[in-house]
Amino acid sequence: QVQLVESGGGLAQPGGSLRLSCAASGFTFSSYAMSWARQAPGKGLEWVSGIYDDGSATYYADSVKGRFTISRDNAKNTLYLQMNSLKPEDKALYYCAKDSSLNRHHTVATIASFQEYDHWGQGTQVTVSS
Repeated sequence: QVQLVESGGGLAQPGGSLRLSCAASGFTFSSYAMSWARQAPGKGLEWVSGIYDDGSATYYADSVKGRFTISRDNAKNTLYLQMNSLKPEDKALYYCAKDSSLNRHHTVATIASFQEYDHWGQGTQVTVSS
């Protein structure tokens, strides 16, 4: 009964900010790495960012590095994505995902691999427009 529920999406202007949240339940949240991915209409799924189970390491796609920050609050079973300096190309449906393995500390290659994740949320829509 794993559940991942994203929220916080909406409309922002270019250069603006949004913070996405992912509320997790049905598993021991603090034992799993997590990631954010996104999909624009008619486009493929793009990995955005990932974080270790204890938050000790984070990884970012080049397209968002320096603008987005991933974090987690294990006491609240919640994953976050702070998005600053938003661009029109950031418009997409944003998903959070759970790693399939306990306490895995990924390499830069594995944390960006969709095959490593076994549960996904329903997504929250982000629109960036002036």
